[in-house]
Amino acid sequence: MTRIDDTFARLRKDGKKAFVAYIMGGDPDEATSQAVMQGLPAAGVDIIELGMPFTDPMADGPTIQLAGQRALEGGMTLARTLGMARTFRKTDQTTPIVLMGYYNPIYSQGVEVFLKDATEAGIDGLIVVDLPPEEDDELCIPAQKAGLNFIRLATPTTDDKRLPKVLQNTSGFVYYVSITGITGAGVAQTGDVGPEVARIKASTDLPVIVGFGISTPEQARGFAAVADGCVVGSAIVKDIGAGKPVAEVLANVAALAAGAHSA
Repeated sequence: MTRIDDTFARLRKDGKKAFVAYIMGGDPDEATSQAVMQGLPAAGVDIIELGMPFTDPMADGPTIQLAGQRALEGGMTLARTLGMARTFRKTDQTTPIVLMGYYNPIYSQGVEVFLKDATEAGIDGLIVVDLPPEEDDELCIPAQKAGLNFIRLATPTTDDKRLPKVLQNTSGFVYYVSITGITGAGVAQTGDVGPEVARIKASTDLPVIVGFGISTPEQARGFAAVADGCVVGSAIVKDIGAGKPVAEVLANVAALAAGAHSA
């Protein structure tokens, strides 16, 4: 049982849906990013997705691309991103942290070293968007042996033939991408997403969380209602990129979380 498993068990017991928040590590600078991260649990966030900045984030739209650029220009590295998790764990031992990003920085560090550092930093799961199931031996299986959940994305184009392959070594939860395309690039409809979530849940006991295209408390409520919870990323990152004070960023996160929790 990981912190992710424990969190979903608690939410199920309480009859609540999960609210997952994404931030980019080191955006706009390390101190601000750390302050936002520290405040997320009190704002109602159940699981934190911590982005690893990368030079070529092919699945991300302009908002998160710019966040990554700001972080990299500020000197953010994978090691410093793990340092943020280490600092967070000094005051919070229960909120799950999922590292989200791309394989290149992990490969450059070396999988064995990365997994050791990640577990020591208090990371609970990984979302590595450019590693397909065919490459599970690269990172997915070693990560699970190290006690980390490996969370896979399913999309509107993941058909019934492909779905079992996507699910085969997935753990923690399934992240359903509600739209085709990049992050922050459109608005999904709950009427389209609901049947897709049901189709995935028919093939797995894992929770299914919906992300991409959710930016208001009303949308958070709607998508959480047809799944086990929802993820908001670009809307939060946009507030940070606009230079809003940390307190205002967290107040907006709290409104989104309240929407998801009311589903």
